[in-house]
Amino acid sequence: MPAAAPLSERVLAGDIRAAARLMRDLDDRVAGAIEDLKRLYPHTGRAYVVGVTGNPGAGKSTVVDGLIEHYRKEGRRVGVVAVDPTSPFSGGAILGDRIRMQRHATDSDVFIRSLATRGHMGGLSRSTADVVAVLDAMGFEIVLVETVGVGQDEVDVVSMAHTAVVVTVPGLGDEIQAIKAGILEIADVLVVNKCDREGADRTVRDLTGMLELRPAGAPDVEIVRMVATKGEGIGELAAAIARHRTHMQGSPGGRERLRQRAQAQLMELLQERFADATVRHLAARGGIQALAEAIAQRRIDPYTAADEAASAVLR
Repeated sequence: MPAAAPLSERVLAGDIRAAARLMRDLDDRVAGAIEDLKRLYPHTGRAYVVGVTGNPGAGKSTVVDGLIEHYRKEGRRVGVVAVDPTSPFSGGAILGDRIRMQRHATDSDVFIRSLATRGHMGGLSRSTADVVAVLDAMGFEIVLVETVGVGQDEVDVVSMAHTAVVVTVPGLGDEIQAIKAGILEIADVLVVNKCDREGADRTVRDLTGMLELRPAGAPDVEIVRMVATKGEGIGELAAAIARHRTHMQGSPGGRERLRQRAQAQLMELLQERFADATVRHLAARGGIQALAEAIAQRRIDPYTAADEAASAVLR
């Protein structure tokens, strides 16, 4: 019986099951998965990545669902990475977002993958970039990345996406509250969703005022009004994303954004590799629990312990 082709080859051939398995292996850090990803890397760089972030309850999933429908009507293949909270029981993703997008489940040109944060901060999962790369290599033209909705620290999407969409709703608060919700500062496009609610006009005015306080030369940010549950504003949002894409392509800002994306991914991988190497080093010397016990009993301070472990790994 002939040996099965590597997962990377099957992914490039459009095998959805192979892609799903590779994504699972990457998320579970299965040995050998990274080698498949390395083989896929030369085939990436064609997908346009749109990050959708915002406060919990702002309607991010409904916005993403509307964008899927819009892009599919244009004939584009769409990949979605929906980052969900981690289940306290299974350690996996709580699949709320995939349930909301279930109407696209039978469309072979839509692939939706839910990921658990697994303690990763910044609104994304540690394997988000890997899953995006697999979708890119498979030929998905648009990849939508929806963050978990954790609040003010949800800024990692900037390093992941070509265009960052921040979704907010009426009732956020006054201008000071808008500025404090730091995720608004990362927006390339601002969405005011649920504009059929009272206070929508004030929210738009507050956000406009906040944008006017930015330093001179800051890039333009469009504000789009939406009622996503009714499909209102989806076309306007897609047009705003397209305008940002056109503006960034070939511009110094666009090239810098690509460099920043590469740098952020490299730093993430270096931190991960260094942390793994440190854990292996400590495991060979009694484990991190033994060192933690020594720190708890004040036989060594945590700063010296960390310095010695780091120095040993770097030798």
